[in-house]
Amino acid sequence: MRRSFTFLLRPTRRQARALAVCVEDHRQLYNAALEHRRTAYARAGATIRYGDQSAELKHIRADDEEGQGRWSFSSQQATLRRLDRGFTAFFRRVAAGAKPGYPRFKGRGRFHTVEWPKDGDGCRWDSRPEHPSAAFVCLQGIGHVRVHQHRPVRGRVKTIAVKRERERWYVVLSCEDVPAEPLPSTDAVAGIDLGVVSLITTSDGDHLANARWSRASAQRLAIAQQALARKQRGSGRRRKAVIRLAALHTKMRRQRLDHAHKTALALVRRYHLIVHEDLRIAGMTRRAAPRALREAAEAA
Repeated sequence: MRRSFTFLLRPTRRQARALAVCVEDHRQLYNAALEHRRTAYARAGATIRYGDQSAELKHIRADDEEGQGRWSFSSQQATLRRLDRGFTAFFRRVAAGAKPGYPRFKGRGRFHTVEWPKDGDGCRWDSRPEHPSAAFVCLQGIGHVRVHQHRPVRGRVKTIAVKRERERWYVVLSCEDVPAEPLPSTDAVAGIDLGVVSLITTSDGDHLANARWSRASAQRLAIAQQALARKQRGSGRRRKAVIRLAALHTKMRRQRLDHAHKTALALVRRYHLIVHEDLRIAGMTRRAAPRALREAAEAA
């Protein structure tokens, strides 16, 4: 089976700057490839494919040795494949009669990931085995970057990606041949109902409450949004307020994911078969949240 492992990177200041430059150069390559496709079709009706743009990479690297030429060839191919997947999905949606969603240019805040499609080609996981107490990943043009490895990596590392989230950098390992770890079998069967006041209600009559931190986090988020709205556009205080608001959004997202994963794991360990309705949770929440809040206030 395939599984991904995500670890926090501990780059030096020089390495952090190099990582930022690497992501920026790959973003510019993505936008240039998109512009190439758009221009060729608009002026000559020609369709440019991944193979055509991949063949031009060697000329681009030769003309810009200090820029595009310093990064891994395979990582740049992965960026071009990312664009190609966007066009493939676009044409598939057009054929299906759905909303197409033409690929867009990536702004500075819209491109955060660089992928190396093969361990050993421009990248190397656990690149310094002489340091058994620490993990490193070696990236072409950046060097040996220290990794905060909080759990062992299982299976064979297939691809390596570096992702930026605000001020932090993460490495994502996609591994193959990961041994399965089946849970002990149980005969318990349950149906679950997803709600608003209670997160989950099981057919056994158990109620799993929503996380306690959700209301406090929502209040902090509202205060941060109000503070941002009072700041003057283009000012330094506004930029700081944007950073604080983004940090709150990131923390809330991680809290939600952590709570959801732990709740799902507890249910899976308890029951052999779980049945639930196929509901549109987002729409149900929009309709039911005001009523649920009124009922909770009246009960209090």
